[in-house]
Amino acid sequence: MNEEAGNDALRTDPRTFAVRAIAMLGQLVLPIIVGAFAILDKGDLGDLLLYFVPLVLVAGGGNLLFAYLRWTRLTYTVGDTDIRVESGVLSRAARSVPYERIQDVSLEQKPLPRLFGLVEVRFETGAGGGDDLSLAYLRESEGERLRELVRSRREGPAAFAAPIGEEELAQANTAHLLYAMSPRRVVTFGLFEFSLVVVAVAAGVAQQFDFLLPFEIWDWRGWRDISDWRAWGDQLSGPGAWLAGLGIHAQVLGALIAALALLLIGVASGVVRTVLREWGFRLERTDKGLRRRRGLLTRTDLVMPTHRIQALRVRTGMVRRLFGFHALKAVSLASDSGSANHDAVPFGRMDEIARVVSETGFALPEESSDWHRGAPAHRIDAFLSGLAAMLVLSGIALALGHWKLAIVPTILGGGAIAFDQFLTWRWTRHALDRDRLYTRRGWLAPGMTIAARHKLQSVELVQHPLARLRGYADVRFGLAGANLRLRGLSVAEAERVRVAVLDSMAANDFSQIGEATPTGC
Repeated sequence: MNEEAGNDALRTDPRTFAVRAIAMLGQLVLPIIVGAFAILDKGDLGDLLLYFVPLVLVAGGGNLLFAYLRWTRLTYTVGDTDIRVESGVLSRAARSVPYERIQDVSLEQKPLPRLFGLVEVRFETGAGGGDDLSLAYLRESEGERLRELVRSRREGPAAFAAPIGEEELAQANTAHLLYAMSPRRVVTFGLFEFSLVVVAVAAGVAQQFDFLLPFEIWDWRGWRDISDWRAWGDQLSGPGAWLAGLGIHAQVLGALIAALALLLIGVASGVVRTVLREWGFRLERTDKGLRRRRGLLTRTDLVMPTHRIQALRVRTGMVRRLFGFHALKAVSLASDSGSANHDAVPFGRMDEIARVVSETGFALPEESSDWHRGAPAHRIDAFLSGLAAMLVLSGIALALGHWKLAIVPTILGGGAIAFDQFLTWRWTRHALDRDRLYTRRGWLAPGMTIAARHKLQSVELVQHPLARLRGYADVRFGLAGANLRLRGLSVAEAERVRVAVLDSMAANDFSQIGEATPTGC
């Protein structure tokens, strides 16, 4: 991309034609194989050479021609106020995105473009994946230059008055490492990414072979009568009858091996997905913000400007918290996009997370922070609502004549709800300091949100009729890119939080948000 080109329409890298042609040819491989086998099944090699090969050549030639036309008909223009992309062979489409709507600019390298040294430039608008703009493909250096140019023009005329040269680009990319994941750390992370979905799919596939079993696997009576295994040889016949002669011990061992196999499949799938996504993970601090690079086959290069980070979220899992691992995610305007992912530390210790948090202008809560819980009346009402639902289920069971089942929802369900609501009340807390709002929620998989008070855009108290009667309220905050809400506070505490946040908002000049960050944030 030539900086002196001004508002002239530019084309992507010529090698884009080759990448698209190869990708489109790849889509034809399976139909070609199926067609070839179909002809050979009813004909001979002569028929294949006479009819099929010319058809393949024509289809391949047409594919190459279409790929070339797509490349020639795609142009982009870097204007003074927006970036415009025009594309289409038969029907033309033009998209224009103002710079002020662009929240983040990222670079992505899929395996095939990566072989050619090309990148896809993605402009995230925060309006959802369908409204985001992408430009494929440019050379890596041109992609970097375009990213910096768009960012500079997004900041205003003063920011892009000077051209962006090689020296300026090198200065913008100077960085120091904040966090990196070694191969061992990536594999360890994958062990915690156990996928129940994969296990369910594997179990569904295994079910297709249940004819080998001496009984219907989903028939509870077969499991109930498992002690009567000696009679199976006389009772059963068919392909699975052979298992009946193996004895109860062999059958139990086989069931355990099958369960272990499903477990290993779930673990292995988690490791593979994590390795593909997180391999070579590096988070660096640059002059432009936090730069994150990761991926084994598909490489992504994302820069998160620190002044555009609205909040931080620290999360963990039920199991990983036992080993001291947590995740840190940045919340920005682009977080509203379904395709956006702003994981800053996907799998790290709290000391590693604290180092990254300090670089963003935020801070973890102090040991002396004054934490407040919600009103006990709110949790009592939540428990009573859940108990009422259990009583309805018990009433239905009693009406159907199942009195034993009627007591199960009330006793077990009610007890579980009471236990959950108590622990939720105990672990859900919030705190305010001079610059930030902290919220903690969850007891099985606790999480914490850190929000800068000066970046909160609105605050309101919400009360439904029962809340007004019982004396508690929710506090809802307007925060770009996220939903933030404190539930079930006493009216006095809710009013205190509202007044404190409003004072911060009144003292802040919102016209300067994005250009400068107040002290302490």
